[in-house]
Amino acid sequence: MYIKSAPDHHDAELVLRLYELRRDPVMRESRDSLNAQFLPKTFEDVAAIVKTDHPLNRAYRQVSTYWEMAYGLMKHGTLNPDLGMESNGEGMLLLAKVWPWLDRIQTELNPRAFRNAQWVATQTEAGQRVFAIFQARIEKQRAG
Repeated sequence: MYIKSAPDHHDAELVLRLYELRRDPVMRESRDSLNAQFLPKTFEDVAAIVKTDHPLNRAYRQVSTYWEMAYGLMKHGTLNPDLGMESNGEGMLLLAKVWPWLDRIQTELNPRAFRNAQWVATQTEAGQRVFAIFQARIEKQRAG
């Protein structure tokens, strides 16, 4: 993939637009609900939330696809990942929550799930740094 070597004013505009979208009241409520109430401990917990009758399904779909869109901009060279990750790391929190079962999620539930987030977390320096922070936080929460 092409990674933009240096951010420009187009990157700044995209970062600001992503921030505006995160402030949407429904999006904010979905993010808050998912961040507070979703801490899967098994693959079955993840499989449950993708079912339409799960109370957090709508929030999960909205938040996960939002971050896939944002990280897709980075993956495909539209947005510089270093600049993008300075203010758009929250999607790494959701990725860290599902990380232990990511292969099964992509094999059994949705082959496209978290592909862009996974790329940012593993293929960019900024993504690796941010993901490591969230992964450590989630592992501590699961243990405690």
